[in-house]
Formats: sequence, C-alpha cells, structure tokens
Amino acid sequence: MSESTLPADCIIEAALLTADKPLSRYDLRQLFEPKISSDALSDALVILKARWRNRALKLEESLDGWRFSVDSGVAANIPHLYAEKYPKYSRAVMETLAIIAYRQPVTRGDIEAVRGVAVSSQIMQVLQERGWIEIVGQKEVAGKPNLWATTEQFLIDLRLKNLKDLPPLEEIGQLIEENQEENSGSLKDNE
Repeated sequence: MSESTLPADCIIEAALLTADKPLSRYDLRQLFEPKISSDALSDALVILKARWRNRALKLEESLDGWRFSVDSGVAANIPHLYAEKYPKYSRAVMETLAIIAYRQPVTRGDIEAVRGVAVSSQIMQVLQERGWIEIVGQKEVAGKPNLWATTEQFLIDLRLKNLKDLPPLEEIGQLIEENQEENSGSLKDNE
C-alpha cells in the first residue's frame, strides 16, 4: 500500500496471480496509495491482457472481478491436474438452462414449448441447488406461473460479465452434444 517504483501493471499482475479469488476494480485500486485513477487502472489491465495474449494463462473479467485462468486449449491437455471435479449434467438439464439463459425470464410452460417435452421438477431443483436459476416474479396470466431467470452465480461460474457474453447458440448446441457424447462414453466404459 505504499508508493512503489514498479509500474501499476506489474503490481496488479502480481496481485492477480497470487490472489485466491477474483479481484474487483475496487480491490485493485486499493493496492495503491494514493489510489490510481480508473483510467490508469483500465490502462494497466489493457497492458496485462496484451502481455498474456496467446499464453497458457489468460486475464479475464467476470462478474465477480478480474482473474487469471488457464486457457481452454491448454486446460484440455492437463485435466488430471485439476482437483475440482465438476458435476456432469444431463442433456435435459443443459437444454433447460440454455433456454432460461437465452430467453429469460421464462415460465416452465415456455421452456416446455421450446423443448417439446415436460420439464421435471427435479431439473429445476438441480439448477436451483447449483445457484444458477431463481424465480424473479410471476407472469400476469391465469395461474400466475413463476418466471425463471439466471442468477449472478450463473454468471460467476461461467466467468461472464453479463448475459451479452454468452456464446452464440450454435456453440451451446455443440457443447451439449459433446457433453452428451462424453457421458455416454463413460457409461460404456463402466459396462
């Protein structure tokens, strides 16, 4: 917190590389005394993003702040190094989540109309327990069905700043297909 002769981007880089959680713009400005301006912070982040372009790690901003993460191309080659195992979700869960994310707020009836099948309570419960969806109101029609939308936790877990950062729908379809193939492959291995 004292005045340093190091450039701001070096101090921010060190903080981000050693932090155990993403750091907000506010957190990053607290590294300096006197505080650096928002413009100076933005400039330092641009320098860092450029410095880490085309490397194994990348600097990214999500709703909960700035962090370094392993580039997806590199991560695919070192999956055994990750201790945290993410749950695998069924195609129905992934489709339901995609419909909610891209069309929110939606009712279960809206989801069922898109999927062409009934949405089980278990699917909605799985997504709620994960913290990815929540009820945001009721639709002003007969029966007042619940309106569902994604949460901040959804954005944080997917490392997005906002819903505009969602990938194009074509990519979502490919991810669901890949997830389905992985799940069926692991089932065959266990037989």
